[in-house]
Order: sequence, then C-alpha cells, then structure tokens
Amino acid sequence: MSAAVSEQKDDQAAGRMAKALRESAFAGLVTAGLSFPILALRAEPDIRNQLQLQPRWSWLVTAVLLVASARFLALMLDTVRARALAAAGLLLCAFGFGSAWFSPLATASLIGGTILAGLICIGAGFFVDRSHIRKSGPGLLARFAASPAGQTLTSSGAWVGIGMLVAFPLVMLGWLGPAGSLKWINNYGVQILIFVMLGWGLNIVVGLAGLLDLGYVAFYAVGAYSYALLATTFGLSFWICLPLAGILAAFWGIMLGFPVLRLRGDYLALVTLAFGEIIYLVLINWVDLTNGEAGISSIPRVTFFGVTFYDEKGGFSDLFGLPYSPIYRTIFLFYLILFLALLTNFATLRLRRLPIGRAWEALREDEIACRSLGINTVNTKLTAFALGAMFGGFAGSFFAVRQGFVSPNSFTFIESATILSIVVLGGMGSQIGVALAAVVMIGGTELLRELDFLKQLFGQGFDPTQYRMLIFGLAMVVMMIFRPRGFISTRSPSIFLKERKAVSSEFVGQGSG
Repeated sequence: MSAAVSEQKDDQAAGRMAKALRESAFAGLVTAGLSFPILALRAEPDIRNQLQLQPRWSWLVTAVLLVASARFLALMLDTVRARALAAAGLLLCAFGFGSAWFSPLATASLIGGTILAGLICIGAGFFVDRSHIRKSGPGLLARFAASPAGQTLTSSGAWVGIGMLVAFPLVMLGWLGPAGSLKWINNYGVQILIFVMLGWGLNIVVGLAGLLDLGYVAFYAVGAYSYALLATTFGLSFWICLPLAGILAAFWGIMLGFPVLRLRGDYLALVTLAFGEIIYLVLINWVDLTNGEAGISSIPRVTFFGVTFYDEKGGFSDLFGLPYSPIYRTIFLFYLILFLALLTNFATLRLRRLPIGRAWEALREDEIACRSLGINTVNTKLTAFALGAMFGGFAGSFFAVRQGFVSPNSFTFIESATILSIVVLGGMGSQIGVALAAVVMIGGTELLRELDFLKQLFGQGFDPTQYRMLIFGLAMVVMMIFRPRGFISTRSPSIFLKERKAVSSEFVGQGSG
C-alpha cells in the first residue's frame, strides 16, 4: 500500500515538474509573440533622416526569460513566503542582467553581486517551500529527484554544471579582460572550490561516518607544510609532492583515529579539537622545521608539466605565442583545484556504494547494531579518518602552491569551524548541499568586499567585512530554526530495493561518534 502511495507521489511530482516546464515555455512563447514588434525592433532615423529598424534582441530575450521564469516559479512553489522570496530573487537577477546589457556604468562587482543575491533568494524560496512539509517526508522536488525522470535530469544537470565551471574562467577573461577577471577567477572561483573540496573531505568523516571532527584544519596544515618543506628542502615538484602530502595527511588521520576509537559525542569533539590545536602549536614552536610564525616563503610555483608561467623564454606564454599575463597561471590553478574537487566528489560517491561506504553509514546510524552485524568498527573509523584527511592534505598542498607562502595563522580553529559549518549547513552526507553551502558562505564573504557603496550611507570608515562573523552567526541561527538538517534535507540511499527513493533527513542519523 505504501509503495503504491509513494509511486503515486513520484508520478505527481514528475507530472507537476513537466507541467511547470510546459506552461513556462508556453508563457515565454506568448511573450515573444506579443512583444516582438515593440521590444525587438526600434525605429531610428539615419543620416538622411529616414527611419531604419534597429534590432534589440536582448530586450526580447530578457522579457521572455523573465516571464517564463516567473511562471515556472509560481507553479513550483506553494507558500506565499516562498513565492515572495523567489519573486525578489527574480527581480534581483533581472536587475543584474539588465545592468550588464544596458548600463555602461555598471561595475562587474555590482552585476555579479546582484545576480548572486538573486540566485540565493530563489534558492531560499525553494527551501522555505519545502520546510513546511519536511515532517511528512520528502518534498516535491525531492520526490521528483528520486523519480527516474528526476535522476536523468539530475545527471544531465551535473554535466551542465561542470561545463559551466569549465567555461567560467574563459568567459570572465573574455568579458572583463586579464586585469578585471583576475579577482573573479582567483578570489571567487579558486577560493570557493578549495572550501568545496575541504567540505567534501570532511563530509566523509562527519556526514557519512557520523564522527564529529573539530580539528580537520590540522590535515589541511599537514598537506600545506608537507609540500612547502619537500619543495623548498629537496626541490621536489608539485606533482610529486601532491600524492606525498595526501599520504602524510592520511597517516596523521590514522594517528588521530587510534586514540579516539572508544570516544563518542562531546568527548570525540574535544579530542579532535585538541589535535587541531596541537598541530597549530607545533607549527608555531618547532622553529627549526617550520620557521615558526614567520612561516615558509619562496615556495616553488606550480608548472604546466614542467613549463613555467614566468615571462621568460620557454615559458607558457612564449611556448603558446601569447602575450605574457599572470592570468594564465590563475586559470591553470582554477582548473587544477576543479579537477581535485571533482576527484574528491567522484571518489566519495564511488566509496559510498562500496561495502566500506555502507559500513560508514551503518556506523553513523547505530554503532552497537553495526558491531552486532560483524562490521569491524575499528577499520571503519580509521578508513573514514584516513580518507577524509587525505583529501584535506591534497587541498593543503594546493593552498601552499597557490599562495607561495604558508604560516600557522592560516590554519587556526576558525578554519575548522568554517569547514564544519559548510558541512552542517549544506546537509551532512549531501554532496550538493555542501557545495551550495560553500558557495554561499565563502562567496558571500568575498562579496562583502564589493559593497563599497555602503560607505556613502554609513561613512568612509565603515567596513562591511568587519561584520562577517556577525552575519555568519545570524545565518547559522536562522538555519538551525528553519532548516536544522541543512540546505538539502533529503538523502539518496546508497543501496535500494527495486527503485531508488529519496529518504527524509528525519529518518537519517546524524551520528554521535
């Protein structure tokens, strides 16, 4: 009986999504037909004072997309609050794109910030719409995502998203030029992807295995200092040091795992927190090895398989006949961290379907039941700590080669808190949720640097970045009230009978270590 009801709900979700897409497309076509002579064409006098029709396709495209998007959101959302948030987000996106197309005075910061704020509002509308039915099980979008049509659309959407990420630096370079695109590719693209990778690494420990880790930044530091010391002392290249940094971080993950095998809950959190602080103090006080608080500088830069990015003969620019610009190194770093992040995601998804991945989830749900089934909880915990630490070491090695300088101040407890917050806000165990939370938290922090117009309201001494932690704290409180299980509150089962169905987060254990 319940299976029939679930199938009926899935069919309803798929039918509603198809209806929304069909009616939004029809609304867009009607808008195009009605507004074509008014928006797409404009009569302008030429030099002989004769009227000539000038095309304005951007106006028509904007109107069609705006109406179609509004119709789609109106059909997909049920509550008034959700529709209000989505409408505000749609207006912000329209303002951002309109500024980009029609206003020559609009800055890239204003355009990007407005569009990002609009997308966040639209996403918040969907989350609010789903929150009022979370106690009754998966919502409409979750049921659609679990249906066969939703699985196909999700898979296609993933490839579209990867394609957009691959095109992002090239689009920004062509739009803003080398000087203008550097900030967006480096401060936004690369920085966000680093924390996406760190969040996915910690998600193995916290989200899948249910082991609360407050010292994850220690493995990040081990990876960074491993590359810095091996490169500056022995002259090893980044490509050799990258796997070594991961192996060393995994070793320290195992070293942390042994003492905490019998610890759970708050005690596990305290020990992992202490481990992170121990690593931080060692980096400060072992001056002969780490150079203390002065850090390690002059770390060799990454090369394109032996080809440097310097302005020299045989360099990247000279080899490919391009004018020298530091943007090429930044673009290469973007693709490098994108590859490492996708590798982390791919490995996590594959491991989750293997027996070790199901053992992690069994450990998260109930450790006693896990032992009664004959699962070796010692190996299960150690593999979770080791693999999570390994990906943290990879990210640390990339951080060192990107910065060219490492110091203990880059690996404080606030970094661990930020990474853990990304996992919790995104939804523990959800890969997509972690990525969305990283975009919101890290991208939002960087976006505060672009709000210089607020100085005209509050004075020249006003610095929006000083309120970063205040905004972050308020966001955490709001999330814990309305979305206690994170952005993505449903989980896709790693193993299922007959067909895959979304599982409400209310029925998924969060783990206590």
